[in-house]
Formats: sequence, C-alpha cells, structure tokens
Amino acid sequence: MWDIRGIPQKIKEMKNKNKTKVAVIGVGSLGQHHARIYAEMDHVTLVAVVDADLGRAKKIALKFGCRHYADLSELDESVDAASVVVPTSEHYTVSKVLLERGVHLLLEKPITKTLAEADDLITLSKKTGAMLQVGHIEQFNTGVIKLKEYLLNPQFIECHRVASFVGRGTDVHVILDLMIHDIDIILSLVPSELVEIRASGTSVLTEMIDIANARLAFSNGCVANITASRISVDRLRKIRIFQADAYFSLDYANQEMQVFRRLVQPDGELKITTEKITTKKEESLKGELQSFISSIQQGTIPKVSGEDGRRALDVALQIVDLVKNVQTTSA
Repeated sequence: MWDIRGIPQKIKEMKNKNKTKVAVIGVGSLGQHHARIYAEMDHVTLVAVVDADLGRAKKIALKFGCRHYADLSELDESVDAASVVVPTSEHYTVSKVLLERGVHLLLEKPITKTLAEADDLITLSKKTGAMLQVGHIEQFNTGVIKLKEYLLNPQFIECHRVASFVGRGTDVHVILDLMIHDIDIILSLVPSELVEIRASGTSVLTEMIDIANARLAFSNGCVANITASRISVDRLRKIRIFQADAYFSLDYANQEMQVFRRLVQPDGELKITTEKITTKKEESLKGELQSFISSIQQGTIPKVSGEDGRRALDVALQIVDLVKNVQTTSA
C-alpha cells in the first residue's frame, strides 16, 4: 500500500519546479502591491518579502503565504528575481548585493540617486548576466501604449503631474519622485537628440524641491513643457501632444485619450473632428511585473532597461541642478 503522506508536498514541488522564484525587498505602500501581484501570477512563486520593519514584513508574508525577513542577508540564495521597492537612497546598495548574486531585478524608479551608481549597476548587470529593469510604470499604461500607435512626429508636448502632499517620497526632489515619469515617456516618444533644458522650481513644504517646471527642446524642433508638484489640492496626471493636423490628450489615470484632428472639407472649409478612444483599463503595475517575468523566462531585453532608467535620471538630475542654480541666484 502506498504511503501518501508525502505526495501533496511532492506535487507542490513539481508544480513549483519551473516557476520563477521571486522576492520583494521593501513592502511599504507600493511594495505590498508587488507582493500581491506576484502571489497571483502563474509561473511565479513569491518566496519571501524583506522589510526593515519586521512586523510589517510578517503581516504581508502571512497575507500572501511566503517567508519574511528583516534583513537582506537572510534571503534565500535560491531566489531568481526580486523587486526592489526601498527608498531611493537605498537603491544602489540593495541592488548591488542582489546583482552580485545573479538575481534579476525590477528596480523602482529612479534607478539610483547618481549617474555613477546607475553606471555601476548597469555594468554589474552585464557582468553577472542578471537582468535589470527599471520601474517606469507609465510605459505599461494601456493609454500610453495606445497613444504610441497614433503618434507620427510630435512637435509640442505638455505634461502635468500634480498630487497632494503625503510625506512619502520626500527623500528626493519632486523631479525624481514624480516628474521623472513624464521625462521617461517624453524621451521614448521623441526620436531626436535633447539639445536644451530650462527649469525653475522651489521648495515649499520640505527641504527638497516640491514644485518644478522644465522645458525640453529637441534637435528636430519638438519642445516639451513639464510641470510636477506634490503640494497641489487636486490630483492630475495628463499629457497633451500636438503634431501636424492632430492633437492628443491622454489622462494617465483613466487611461482614456481624446484625439482632435483638422479636416478640410471639399469646399475648403476647416473642420475639427473629435474622437474619444478608450482602452481596456488595466493595472499598470501588473503589466509591468508580467513583462519583467516574461523577459526573464524568455531571455529578452526588458522594456525599460537600465540604460533607459539612466537616461531619464540624467535629464532629471540636470533639471535639479538648474532649479538649484535659479534658487541660488535668486537668494
């Protein structure tokens, strides 16, 4: 007669054999959602969560059925991949440890605090063969994906990303916290060299820059105007793009787009047509994590590479320096 006591565990081991083993480092307001989505995904096993707040780590681990640790050094060596969702100041040190172990990384934006740190992680990723994807989540927004299907030659772009003050992310300037999302999108939309940056901004509630505006000029004549604030009463995430004969307005949050086109009637009269384009609203973070796992399992280049993250960081840091120079001059 068979001894069936060990069969359930053996079946579980067989099912998990071909799954990517994932950990989440940092399970605060955003990291907890990384854990939730991984726990729901096929072909993935959420192995553990790590957080300096052991009580928080335990709570999330119990919720999603995985192990929990307070320190990265305790993490199981068998982990294949990890989401790094810690404060920006810790991105480099945490990611370096994991990349040296050959762990594939989804590193939340901004990639690091400095270009030197970003370069080091990119080099280490290539050396160890561990994939490095940067968490520029708007690239996985279904509205942005649809928008890219319509664009031909953008000539003017206007972005507004404002939110009320919540105290989170204030370890960096609003440029690295919020504006960098739009910087990344603009760089992916305009196939031209960035030739000029102008910027202004100020600190209001923190010691960091809380509101900023930047103007990016490209060699093909395209100009982008970006405003970011974390001290607004209202919440707004919109991008407007103008090209010859058309104007596009996308609400990032609703993932809806309006298209306005110029139409010349047979009698020569000018008419403006309006079209509302809706997409199947999906959770952008889920799309991002699915893309990350797919790149690992298929051995493909991530949609937002370390180099992409570095490029956005480079522009963001230039904007920070320009704002600081204006503040110093005005003082």
